[in-house]
Amino acid sequence: MATPYNHREIEKKWRSNWTKKPVNVNDGSKPKYYCLDMFPYPSGSGLHVGHWRGYVISDVWSRYKILKGYYIIHPMGWDAFGLPVENYAIKMGVHPSKSTAENVANIKRQINEISAIYDWGMEVNTTDPEFYKWTQWIFVKMFKAGLAYEKEMPINWCPSCKTGLANEEVVNGCCERCGEPVTKKNLKQWMLKITQYADRLLDDLDKLDWPEKVKKMQSDWIGKSYGAEIDFAVKGSDKKVKVYTTRPDTLYGATFMVLAPEHSLAKELAVEEQKSAVEEYLFKSSMKSSVDRLQDKEKTGVFTGSYAINPLNKQLVPIWISDYVLADYGTGAIMCVPAHDDRDFDFAKKFNIPIIQVIAKDGIENPNLTEAYTESGIMINSGEFNGMNSTDAKRDVPGLLEASGIGKKTTNYKLRDWVFSRQRYWGEPIPIVHCEHCGAVPVPEEELPLLLPEVERYQPTGTGESPLADIHEWVNTTCPVCGKPAKRETNTMPQWAGSSWYFLRYVDSKNKNELVSREKAEKYLPVDMYIGGVEHAVLHLLYSRFYTKFLHDIGVVDFDEPFIRLFNQGMIGKNGAKMSKSKGNVVSPDDLVRDYGCDSLRLYELFVGPPELDSEWDDRGMDGVYRFINRFWNLVMDNKDTNRKATEEMVKVRHKMIYDITARLETFSLNTVVSGFMEYNNKLIDLVKKEGGLDKETLETAIVLLAPFIPHVAEELWSQLGHRESVFAEKWPEYDEDKMKDNEIEIAVQINGKTKTVVMVGADEGKDTVISKAKESVADKLTGNIIKEIYVPGKIVNIVIK
Repeated sequence: MATPYNHREIEKKWRSNWTKKPVNVNDGSKPKYYCLDMFPYPSGSGLHVGHWRGYVISDVWSRYKILKGYYIIHPMGWDAFGLPVENYAIKMGVHPSKSTAENVANIKRQINEISAIYDWGMEVNTTDPEFYKWTQWIFVKMFKAGLAYEKEMPINWCPSCKTGLANEEVVNGCCERCGEPVTKKNLKQWMLKITQYADRLLDDLDKLDWPEKVKKMQSDWIGKSYGAEIDFAVKGSDKKVKVYTTRPDTLYGATFMVLAPEHSLAKELAVEEQKSAVEEYLFKSSMKSSVDRLQDKEKTGVFTGSYAINPLNKQLVPIWISDYVLADYGTGAIMCVPAHDDRDFDFAKKFNIPIIQVIAKDGIENPNLTEAYTESGIMINSGEFNGMNSTDAKRDVPGLLEASGIGKKTTNYKLRDWVFSRQRYWGEPIPIVHCEHCGAVPVPEEELPLLLPEVERYQPTGTGESPLADIHEWVNTTCPVCGKPAKRETNTMPQWAGSSWYFLRYVDSKNKNELVSREKAEKYLPVDMYIGGVEHAVLHLLYSRFYTKFLHDIGVVDFDEPFIRLFNQGMIGKNGAKMSKSKGNVVSPDDLVRDYGCDSLRLYELFVGPPELDSEWDDRGMDGVYRFINRFWNLVMDNKDTNRKATEEMVKVRHKMIYDITARLETFSLNTVVSGFMEYNNKLIDLVKKEGGLDKETLETAIVLLAPFIPHVAEELWSQLGHRESVFAEKWPEYDEDKMKDNEIEIAVQINGKTKTVVMVGADEGKDTVISKAKESVADKLTGNIIKEIYVPGKIVNIVIK
């Protein structure tokens, strides 16, 4: 009888052993592989099983790469500044420094129970002055390069969090963090000129091994488009309205114009009798977020009473204001062609504005359009463009308009500069001093870090100023340039500031003189595999790419993309919803580790579903993987001393197992890796029954293949087989295709396409022999004349009779 599997004793033993003798050692002889998790916010009371999933995936991949002969860079740290942490601290009634320290300690304990091979010697925390010194240093460098600037602008304002938000932090019109509806507020903000990198951020997507859906999300967010700017003169005025359009070829069909509520001419163009209606509409629009405005299905608007002149046909075009046009896209004004745009069509129908078709299928006008025609076709009602194919017109008309002085070819982007100020306490102080004589002056680099002052009261003020504004002894300073009295910038950086570059610091986290040394950057960077949730597909990844490109440009690193390969794991839910404390559906890993062991939980995190898709958690699934581990344990323990010689069948199963597991692992089909282990475990048990035991090499191979997934069990069984060194000192097994081949294969025998029986034939037997054996197997059923014999090699023989 085999020694029973005791997960508590085994896991305690091997965690202790790994502490004394780590399995991932940099001896200078191995190539590096940098596998990185998106580091967590220490903003809650701990991890749930959904958080575990990504960490298990990255650890499995890291351990696999160790067995493939790499030194693994696998660090962990803490994204501890910003709204999530501060909001949690406010809720708990403590200082964020205290709640951060407590949460980090608890989450670190939970992470260690995963037994992941994190190198805690590389650990970083974004709130550590030795870390945020370099976050501030990057800002100073950006300021000196003209990428950081101040601007007063209407920003997204969360009345609950009492701070400004970037567009990316607004989801369905609500604050991403607290869920409250977002409004607008005019504030002077620090901005980062990410738009200067728009083309590089777009073009370089082609060289990344990322999921196509993520690349498309980034591409759509950048939103590059080609079109023309066209000036429309305002009737009875010397004013002109400049519009941006991607379809200047449809200019003859423009029957009205719409300005964004924030457009500089919105109030000015309102005639006397429309002024009150326009002002009322502008006020209502100011209370809605940009996201809400774009998603509203019901179109609203107000007529200014003024008209523009279509520069091609000289027709009068009424000028409206509507909040489905945004001031920060294009010029904040659009020409509207309702016959060929869904939004314009709905607006024209609602307000009884003429609709003129200028593109028609086969060139035949439809006098009763019930919806916008958005397909290609032949230009009609378009003067000199009549008869052109609309695809050709879209390409050629911008140049024709530019040549005639009516328009100017231009390129536009949806991407906007990054709002970088936060009116909160818990963040990196922006290292700028405001001087009446010298203007905005950066804190000298040798004086960094500019420390966040310790305060008792840190709650947001709600006035648009950071709580730092009330700390007069900190705010009042002297100008680094002229030495006269000056004031510090009191807004802080967003949480994204530290997370946009932290992955660089891990490999040189103790360096006091450089963000990262050139030597270590060239040796260990960039990140080879980045693993995390798809919720960061735009926000974090775009900012990280921007920071990396800037640091490349100033010579800090010699690469301009931070993450070579990206894997987004799906969310774990329960009861049909994402796990959250408010929904009461959070599953803590702590009890599961206690009752089933870390290895069982690791395995079930992968088995629960395809790793890239959302999955539903069911605790009962833990029983199945626990039983599998016990069956595998007993298989090895019962056969470890049999000294059975390998049979041909054992060798074949072994090599097939290596091939199947490796192929599934390489494609990140991790749930099928687990099911594959279960299938092969059954095959090995059947071989034991058939052959009276298993050879040692087959047992060893199975253990090594399982080691990245259930490392404690693998280490214990490896030692039970007599090995003194760790299983992770081994090499990942290789398969031999010749040894995988079956000597006999099963062939279906059909008569007139209907299967009658199966026959075993030699794998190398020729067509004539196979057909002969097939005919012999159904001889009693061949009652007619054979008119055709069809052989599909390795699969079927079909005998056609008449």
